[in-house]
Amino acid sequence: MTIKVLLVDDERLIRAGLAAIVSAEPDMTVVGECSDGAEVPGAVASLAPDVILMDVRMPRLDGIQATRRVVGSVPEPPRVIVVTTFENDEYVYDALKAGASGFLLKRARPEEILQAIRMVATGDSLLFPAAIRALAAEHGGGGRGGSGARWHERLTEREADVLRLMARGHSNAEIAAELFVSPQTVKTHVGNVLAKLQARDRTQAVIFAYETGFITPG
Repeated sequence: MTIKVLLVDDERLIRAGLAAIVSAEPDMTVVGECSDGAEVPGAVASLAPDVILMDVRMPRLDGIQATRRVVGSVPEPPRVIVVTTFENDEYVYDALKAGASGFLLKRARPEEILQAIRMVATGDSLLFPAAIRALAAEHGGGGRGGSGARWHERLTEREADVLRLMARGHSNAEIAAELFVSPQTVKTHVGNVLAKLQARDRTQAVIFAYETGFITPG
């Protein structure tokens, strides 16, 4: 499968650099570029990308609003990776809440960018536990409205354990080893957690867990 990538950044040089990195890979192709978030919905409709590399800060429509529009526009929207200069950027947490599957720093190495694209294209999430924990501590809801307790009751004990390990950045194989179950069992539990949270992927589940106070940054 060739992964179709859409580049969104208001800086032409950034787009050119990303295009050079992506286009050099035999399993990837750049299907288009946008200089502002306002152009993204139309590009998604016409180009049908699999993955969007989305600048989080843009002058007219930022990456948060653009991500929200994309995620809510089509039944199976492309995966969004937001790109930022600073990992503690307040925009990043909001973009993850809006539906992004993860984020990259603009100083990321080419191999890290390519790995991230391949991961989200196959349905995985880019979880950086320390960074998300720090963002949640600064911007998270901390259990606003007491919804965490009610939500917790919907999970089985094993599903709750799986979610906590997901928040620590564990893969299915690592969770399986920790809980002494098969990877396929873990996959089933992860699917149940996502369904009960109505979360698109692991990142959304972990963000929700922090927002409701089920997991605390400390």
